[in-house]
Amino acid sequence: MRIGIDIMGGDFAPHNIIQGAIDAQVQLPDDVQLALFGDREQVIAYCHRVHFDPSFFDIVHTTEVIDMNDHPAKAFQQKTNSSITVGFGALNAGDIDGFASAGSTGAMLVGAMYTVKPVEGIIRPCIATEFPLLTGGRALLLDAGLNADCKPDVLYQYGILGAIYARDMNNLDNPRVALLNIGAEEEKGNLVTKETYKLMHGTTDFNFVGNVEANQLFSGEVADVIIADGFVGNIVLKQAEAIYVLSKKLKIDNAYFDRFNYELYGGTPVLGVNAPVIIGHGISSPLAVTNMIRQTEQAIRKNLITNIKQALRHQNYQ
Repeated sequence: MRIGIDIMGGDFAPHNIIQGAIDAQVQLPDDVQLALFGDREQVIAYCHRVHFDPSFFDIVHTTEVIDMNDHPAKAFQQKTNSSITVGFGALNAGDIDGFASAGSTGAMLVGAMYTVKPVEGIIRPCIATEFPLLTGGRALLLDAGLNADCKPDVLYQYGILGAIYARDMNNLDNPRVALLNIGAEEEKGNLVTKETYKLMHGTTDFNFVGNVEANQLFSGEVADVIIADGFVGNIVLKQAEAIYVLSKKLKIDNAYFDRFNYELYGGTPVLGVNAPVIIGHGISSPLAVTNMIRQTEQAIRKNLITNIKQALRHQNYQ
Protein backbone atom coordinates (compact mmCIF):
# COMPACT_ATOMS: atom_id res chain seq x y z
CA MET A 1 0.00 0.00 0.00
CA ARG A 2 1.27 3.46 -0.94
CA ILE A 3 -0.16 6.65 0.53
CA GLY A 4 0.62 9.98 -1.07
CA ILE A 5 1.12 13.07 1.15
CA ASP A 6 1.34 16.66 -0.04
CA ILE A 7 4.06 18.08 2.20
CA MET A 8 3.83 21.61 0.79
CA GLY A 9 0.19 22.28 1.72
CA GLY A 10 -0.92 23.95 4.93
CA ASP A 11 -0.11 26.98 7.03
CA PHE A 12 2.86 25.28 8.70
CA ALA A 13 4.19 23.28 5.78
CA PRO A 14 6.46 21.57 5.19
CA HIS A 15 7.74 21.00 8.75
CA ASN A 16 4.43 20.03 10.40
CA ILE A 17 3.58 17.75 7.49
CA ILE A 18 6.96 16.02 7.46
CA GLN A 19 6.90 15.51 11.24
CA GLY A 20 3.38 14.10 10.99
CA ALA A 21 4.55 11.74 8.27
CA ILE A 22 7.50 10.64 10.43
CA ASP A 23 5.21 9.94 13.38
CA ALA A 24 2.81 8.04 11.11
CA GLN A 25 5.61 6.00 9.56
CA VAL A 26 6.55 4.73 13.02
CA GLN A 27 2.94 3.69 13.71
CA LEU A 28 1.90 2.23 10.36
CA PRO A 29 2.13 -1.47 9.47
CA ASP A 30 5.13 -2.65 7.47
CA ASP A 31 3.09 -3.01 4.27
CA VAL A 32 2.53 0.77 4.04
CA GLN A 33 4.88 3.13 2.28
CA LEU A 34 4.48 6.90 2.36
CA ALA A 35 5.17 8.88 -0.81
CA LEU A 36 5.90 12.53 -0.04
CA PHE A 37 5.18 15.06 -2.78
CA GLY A 38 7.17 18.28 -2.46
CA ASP A 39 10.63 19.77 -2.12
CA ARG A 40 13.09 16.88 -1.72
CA GLU A 41 15.81 18.99 -0.11
CA GLN A 42 13.47 20.25 2.61
CA VAL A 43 12.35 16.71 3.42
CA ILE A 44 15.90 15.42 3.71
CA ALA A 45 17.08 18.44 5.72
CA TYR A 46 14.23 18.14 8.22
CA CYS A 47 14.66 14.37 8.60
CA HIS A 48 18.36 14.80 9.34
CA ARG A 49 17.55 17.54 11.86
CA VAL A 50 15.29 15.17 13.84
CA HIS A 51 17.55 12.14 13.26
CA PHE A 52 15.11 10.22 11.06
CA ASP A 53 16.22 8.24 8.03
CA PRO A 54 14.55 9.83 4.95
CA SER A 55 15.00 6.62 2.97
CA PHE A 56 11.85 5.32 4.70
CA PHE A 57 9.94 7.68 2.39
CA ASP A 58 9.53 7.72 -1.35
CA ILE A 59 10.14 11.41 -2.06
CA VAL A 60 8.60 12.72 -5.28
CA HIS A 61 10.27 16.04 -5.97
CA THR A 62 8.06 18.93 -7.09
CA THR A 63 8.98 22.55 -7.69
CA GLU A 64 5.68 24.43 -7.35
CA VAL A 65 3.13 25.08 -4.61
CA ILE A 66 -0.57 25.91 -4.92
CA ASP A 67 -1.09 28.68 -2.38
CA MET A 68 -4.29 29.35 -0.48
CA ASN A 69 -4.69 32.61 -2.43
CA ASP A 70 -4.40 30.93 -5.85
CA HIS A 71 -7.49 30.32 -7.95
CA PRO A 72 -7.95 26.55 -7.39
CA ALA A 73 -8.89 25.47 -10.92
CA LYS A 74 -6.40 27.73 -12.69
CA ALA A 75 -3.56 26.85 -10.33
CA PHE A 76 -4.24 23.13 -10.66
CA GLN A 77 -3.98 23.40 -14.45
CA GLN A 78 -1.16 25.93 -14.66
CA LYS A 79 1.11 24.72 -11.85
CA THR A 80 1.68 21.34 -13.41
CA ASN A 81 4.63 20.59 -11.14
CA SER A 82 2.88 21.48 -7.90
CA SER A 83 2.70 18.92 -5.11
CA ILE A 84 -1.10 18.67 -5.40
CA THR A 85 -1.22 18.35 -9.20
CA VAL A 86 1.58 15.77 -9.33
CA GLY A 87 0.03 13.90 -6.41
CA PHE A 88 -3.30 13.57 -8.16
CA GLY A 89 -1.53 12.46 -11.31
CA ALA A 90 0.07 9.64 -9.34
CA LEU A 91 -3.27 8.76 -7.75
CA ASN A 92 -5.00 8.64 -11.13
CA ALA A 93 -2.21 6.49 -12.57
CA GLY A 94 -2.46 4.02 -9.68
CA ASP A 95 1.05 4.79 -8.40
CA ILE A 96 -0.44 5.60 -5.00
CA ASP A 97 -3.60 4.19 -3.39
CA GLY A 98 -4.77 7.36 -1.61
CA PHE A 99 -3.82 11.01 -1.38
CA ALA A 100 -3.96 13.45 1.54
CA SER A 101 -3.20 17.15 1.89
CA ALA A 102 -3.65 20.01 4.34
CA GLY A 103 -3.27 22.45 1.47
CA SER A 104 -5.77 24.29 -0.71
CA THR A 105 -9.20 22.74 -0.23
CA GLY A 106 -10.31 24.14 -3.56
CA ALA A 107 -7.40 22.61 -5.45
CA MET A 108 -7.92 19.27 -3.73
CA LEU A 109 -11.57 19.29 -4.77
CA VAL A 110 -10.63 20.21 -8.34
CA GLY A 111 -8.19 17.31 -8.41
CA ALA A 112 -10.76 14.92 -6.98
CA MET A 113 -13.47 15.99 -9.43
CA TYR A 114 -11.44 16.24 -12.62
CA THR A 115 -8.59 13.77 -12.16
CA VAL A 116 -9.85 10.69 -10.30
CA LYS A 117 -13.45 11.84 -11.01
CA PRO A 118 -16.76 10.93 -9.33
CA VAL A 119 -17.86 7.33 -8.97
CA GLU A 120 -20.27 6.33 -11.73
CA GLY A 121 -23.80 7.11 -10.60
CA ILE A 122 -22.82 9.78 -8.07
CA ILE A 123 -24.70 13.00 -8.73
CA ARG A 124 -22.49 15.17 -6.52
CA PRO A 125 -19.58 14.09 -4.32
CA CYS A 126 -19.49 15.63 -0.84
CA ILE A 127 -17.18 16.17 2.08
CA ALA A 128 -17.84 14.69 5.50
CA THR A 129 -16.75 15.49 9.01
CA GLU A 130 -16.96 13.73 12.36
CA PHE A 131 -17.75 15.00 15.84
CA PRO A 132 -17.93 13.30 19.26
CA LEU A 133 -21.06 11.90 20.86
CA LEU A 134 -21.82 11.83 24.56
CA THR A 135 -22.27 8.08 24.26
CA GLY A 136 -18.59 7.74 23.40
CA GLY A 137 -18.69 7.22 19.65
CA ARG A 138 -18.52 9.56 16.71
CA ALA A 139 -21.19 10.96 14.43
CA LEU A 140 -20.62 11.64 10.73
CA LEU A 141 -22.01 14.80 9.14
CA LEU A 142 -22.35 15.24 5.38
CA ASP A 143 -22.27 17.43 3.39
CA ALA A 144 -19.92 19.62 5.42
CA GLY A 145 -19.68 22.44 2.91
CA LEU A 146 -19.09 21.33 -0.67
CA ASN A 147 -22.62 21.70 -2.07
CA ALA A 148 -24.60 24.55 -0.55
CA ASP A 149 -27.77 23.62 -2.43
CA CYS A 150 -28.86 20.01 -2.85
CA LYS A 151 -31.83 18.29 -4.41
CA PRO A 152 -33.51 15.39 -2.61
CA ASP A 153 -31.87 12.69 -4.75
CA VAL A 154 -28.43 14.11 -3.89
CA LEU A 155 -29.23 14.04 -0.16
CA TYR A 156 -30.48 10.48 -0.56
CA GLN A 157 -27.12 9.44 -1.99
CA TYR A 158 -25.42 11.13 0.94
CA GLY A 159 -27.34 8.71 3.11
CA ILE A 160 -25.75 5.82 1.24
CA LEU A 161 -22.26 7.34 1.38
CA GLY A 162 -22.56 8.20 5.06
CA ALA A 163 -23.86 4.77 6.05
CA ILE A 164 -21.00 3.00 4.26
CA TYR A 165 -18.37 5.29 5.78
CA ALA A 166 -19.79 4.88 9.28
CA ARG A 167 -19.97 1.11 8.87
CA ASP A 168 -16.48 0.66 7.45
CA MET A 169 -14.52 3.39 9.21
CA ASN A 170 -16.36 3.61 12.55
CA ASN A 171 -17.17 -0.10 12.82
CA LEU A 172 -20.94 0.34 13.17
CA ASP A 173 -22.96 -2.67 12.01
CA ASN A 174 -26.13 -0.79 11.10
CA PRO A 175 -25.52 2.96 11.47
CA ARG A 176 -28.57 5.14 12.08
CA VAL A 177 -29.01 7.74 9.37
CA ALA A 178 -31.05 10.88 10.12
CA LEU A 179 -32.02 13.98 8.16
CA LEU A 180 -31.21 17.26 9.90
CA ASN A 181 -34.43 19.26 10.14
CA ILE A 182 -36.33 21.80 12.24
CA GLY A 183 -38.59 19.14 13.74
CA ALA A 184 -38.86 15.40 14.19
CA GLU A 185 -42.20 15.12 12.39
CA GLU A 186 -42.07 14.10 8.75
CA GLU A 187 -44.20 17.05 7.63
CA LYS A 188 -41.69 19.56 9.10
CA GLY A 189 -39.08 21.42 7.08
CA ASN A 190 -38.73 23.14 3.74
CA LEU A 191 -39.58 21.68 0.35
CA VAL A 192 -36.23 19.93 0.00
CA THR A 193 -36.26 18.20 3.38
CA LYS A 194 -39.90 17.15 2.99
CA GLU A 195 -39.22 15.51 -0.36
CA THR A 196 -35.98 13.99 0.91
CA TYR A 197 -37.86 12.44 3.83
CA LYS A 198 -40.26 10.80 1.36
CA LEU A 199 -37.32 9.28 -0.55
CA MET A 200 -35.58 8.03 2.57
CA HIS A 201 -38.64 6.70 4.38
CA GLY A 202 -38.83 2.94 3.96
CA THR A 203 -35.55 2.64 2.07
CA THR A 204 -33.52 -0.55 2.23
CA ASP A 205 -30.29 1.19 1.19
CA PHE A 206 -29.59 2.40 4.73
CA ASN A 207 -31.09 2.50 8.21
CA PHE A 208 -33.14 5.71 8.05
CA VAL A 209 -34.41 6.76 11.48
CA GLY A 210 -36.20 9.97 10.48
CA ASN A 211 -35.54 13.62 11.20
CA VAL A 212 -33.13 14.86 13.85
CA GLU A 213 -33.11 18.32 15.39
CA ALA A 214 -29.97 20.33 16.07
CA ASN A 215 -30.31 20.00 19.83
CA GLN A 216 -29.98 16.21 19.48
CA LEU A 217 -26.84 16.10 17.34
CA PHE A 218 -24.29 15.47 20.07
CA SER A 219 -26.26 13.14 22.33
CA GLY A 220 -25.79 9.95 20.32
CA GLU A 221 -29.31 8.90 21.23
CA VAL A 222 -30.80 9.41 17.76
CA ALA A 223 -28.31 9.06 14.93
CA ASP A 224 -24.80 8.07 13.84
CA VAL A 225 -24.96 9.76 10.43
CA ILE A 226 -26.43 13.24 9.89
CA ILE A 227 -27.53 14.33 6.41
CA ALA A 228 -27.74 18.01 5.43
CA ASP A 229 -26.91 20.23 2.48
CA GLY A 230 -23.52 21.89 2.52
CA PHE A 231 -24.86 25.25 3.68
CA VAL A 232 -26.42 23.85 6.85
CA GLY A 233 -23.70 21.26 7.34
CA ASN A 234 -20.91 23.81 7.29
CA ILE A 235 -22.70 25.93 9.89
CA VAL A 236 -22.90 22.87 12.16
CA LEU A 237 -19.22 22.12 11.53
CA LYS A 238 -18.15 25.64 12.50
CA GLN A 239 -20.36 25.44 15.59
CA ALA A 240 -18.66 22.19 16.63
CA GLU A 241 -15.21 23.73 16.11
CA ALA A 242 -16.24 26.68 18.30
CA ILE A 243 -17.17 24.38 21.17
CA TYR A 244 -13.54 23.28 21.55
CA VAL A 245 -12.18 26.82 21.23
CA LEU A 246 -14.63 28.16 23.82
CA SER A 247 -13.90 25.33 26.24
CA LYS A 248 -10.20 26.18 26.11
CA LYS A 249 -10.79 29.91 26.51
CA LEU A 250 -12.97 29.20 29.54
CA LYS A 251 -10.35 26.75 30.83
CA ILE A 252 -12.85 23.93 31.05
CA ASP A 253 -11.13 20.63 31.78
CA ASN A 254 -13.56 18.11 30.37
CA ALA A 255 -12.81 14.90 28.47
CA TYR A 256 -15.88 15.22 26.26
CA PHE A 257 -15.13 18.79 25.15
CA ASP A 258 -11.51 17.78 24.50
CA ARG A 259 -12.81 15.34 21.88
CA PHE A 260 -13.90 18.28 19.73
CA ASN A 261 -10.21 18.93 19.01
CA TYR A 262 -9.82 18.73 15.21
CA GLU A 263 -6.39 17.10 15.60
CA LEU A 264 -8.01 13.84 16.68
CA TYR A 265 -9.96 13.39 13.46
CA GLY A 266 -7.25 13.79 10.84
CA GLY A 267 -9.08 15.22 7.87
CA THR A 268 -12.22 15.53 5.82
CA PRO A 269 -12.84 12.71 3.32
CA VAL A 270 -14.15 13.49 -0.13
CA LEU A 271 -16.86 10.87 -0.57
CA GLY A 272 -18.14 9.79 -3.96
CA VAL A 273 -14.90 9.91 -5.98
CA ASN A 274 -12.91 7.00 -7.38
CA ALA A 275 -10.04 7.00 -4.87
CA PRO A 276 -9.45 7.86 -1.21
CA VAL A 277 -8.89 11.62 -0.95
CA ILE A 278 -8.51 13.27 2.47
CA ILE A 279 -8.32 17.03 3.07
CA GLY A 280 -6.71 18.21 6.29
CA HIS A 281 -7.17 21.47 8.19
CA GLY A 282 -4.88 24.26 6.99
CA ILE A 283 -3.48 24.73 10.49
CA SER A 284 -2.80 21.01 10.90
CA SER A 285 -0.35 20.09 13.65
CA PRO A 286 1.88 17.01 13.32
CA LEU A 287 -0.71 15.05 15.33
CA ALA A 288 -3.47 16.08 12.92
CA VAL A 289 -1.29 15.09 9.96
CA THR A 290 -0.53 11.71 11.51
CA ASN A 291 -4.24 11.05 12.02
CA MET A 292 -4.97 12.23 8.46
CA ILE A 293 -2.51 9.64 7.17
CA ARG A 294 -3.93 6.92 9.42
CA GLN A 295 -7.42 7.80 8.19
CA THR A 296 -6.27 7.43 4.58
CA GLU A 297 -4.68 4.09 5.37
CA GLN A 298 -7.89 2.77 6.91
CA ALA A 299 -9.99 3.92 3.94
CA ILE A 300 -7.68 1.98 1.62
CA ARG A 301 -7.43 -1.10 3.81
CA LYS A 302 -11.20 -1.35 4.28
CA ASN A 303 -11.94 -1.00 0.56
CA LEU A 304 -14.14 2.04 1.16
CA ILE A 305 -14.33 3.07 -2.51
CA THR A 306 -15.17 -0.44 -3.73
CA ASN A 307 -17.92 -0.74 -1.13
CA ILE A 308 -19.41 2.60 -2.21
CA LYS A 309 -19.42 1.51 -5.85
CA GLN A 310 -21.18 -1.74 -5.01
CA ALA A 311 -23.84 0.01 -2.94
CA LEU A 312 -24.62 2.52 -5.68
CA ARG A 313 -25.33 -0.26 -8.15
CA HIS A 314 -28.24 -1.34 -5.96
CA GLN A 315 -29.72 1.94 -4.70
CA ASN A 316 -33.48 1.57 -4.40
CA TYR A 317 -35.03 5.03 -4.24
CA GLN A 318 -36.02 5.15 -7.91
